[in-house]
Amino acid sequence: MVGEVMSFEMPITGTHIWYYFVCKREVWLMIHQIAADQDHEDLDLDYGRFISENRYQRDKKEISIGHIVVDRLRTENGQLIVGEVKKSSRFIKSAKMQLLFYLDNLRKMGIEAKGELLFPEERKKEVVEWNEEEIGELKLARKDIRKIAKFPVPPKPEKIPFCRRCAYKEYCWAEG
Repeated sequence: MVGEVMSFEMPITGTHIWYYFVCKREVWLMIHQIAADQDHEDLDLDYGRFISENRYQRDKKEISIGHIVVDRLRTENGQLIVGEVKKSSRFIKSAKMQLLFYLDNLRKMGIEAKGELLFPEERKKEVVEWNEEEIGELKLARKDIRKIAKFPVPPKPEKIPFCRRCAYKEYCWAEG
């Protein structure tokens, strides 16, 4: 074993996937444990927890399966349904890819499931099912996240609509 290099593959989380489809810079900041502005009004974890705990009461809440944590889990006609609760559908692509990440991980464990994106404030629900095309996109995202993680500095900031409400806004756009 002397001289043998151990290879370690960084675990990817659903949060990494969500932010990857919103802002690659934020993925780097999170992976490198650079904390966001904890007083930022949109970083209200209590509000998100309140929605999660007080809506969809019949479903089981926050279930850890391996290295993933799903918001809701239920069965319907013998089919396992994984629910992901979001404050709004504004970033639906990111939410969908995060849920597909969970479905893909479960599938690799031999667990077949369907998904639901739940937007309680909008009274909306979107069914999400595993499909080859988006799973291919997810595979590329995983690879790119690992690549981004190895960068010595974060990717350059890009002005996107998300910046207005981002808890890293001061970090990215402060005059220096």
